[in-house]
Amino acid sequence: MSFVRIVKSGAFAAVFVFCLSASMLGQANTAAGKSAVAGAPIPRKAPVVKQLNIAGLRKALTPAGKPLLVNFWATWCDPCREEFPDLVKLDAEYKGKIDFITISLDELSEIARDVPKFLSEMKAEMPAYLLKAEDDDAAITIVSKDFAGALPFTILYDASGKQAYFRQGKVKMETLRAELDKLLSPATTPANK
Repeated sequence: MSFVRIVKSGAFAAVFVFCLSASMLGQANTAAGKSAVAGAPIPRKAPVVKQLNIAGLRKALTPAGKPLLVNFWATWCDPCREEFPDLVKLDAEYKGKIDFITISLDELSEIARDVPKFLSEMKAEMPAYLLKAEDDDAAITIVSKDFAGALPFTILYDASGKQAYFRQGKVKMETLRAELDKLLSPATTPANK
């Protein structure tokens, strides 16, 4: 047998073994719940979390012609983490009807690490901010007279910026939906008041 024939046979065998191994690996990944085909879901890009100061907070809390829902939370707050999946569902349900933002009270060092990682895991699409205020009391006063600084805190403003609802602690979704529906009903729009 010539050297060229041996090399060709060896190359063919190597390609065959490689293809067989890749096929078996693909089947193993598919059996484990991982797609091995083109068109598989692409991992979510981590959301951009913008830093807010006092002036930015004032601006973020100003409704732009429709009701504004704001959730204050942190990655270290267990009740915040527990309610977040429901808030993501609520965002999808009311998308386009209301504006919804989340404001994290995590440390500034978490703006590029834990906060976007958590939001990505939750598949959150609403705008996300991290508040870093020099004066916490001033920030709390801007949000609401009813905000004591404890988390989670959810507040709903009507389209004119008037506080319509708030909840200190884990929000009850059925109550929040009722408040949103009340604000969105034709009887409560500014033209009908």
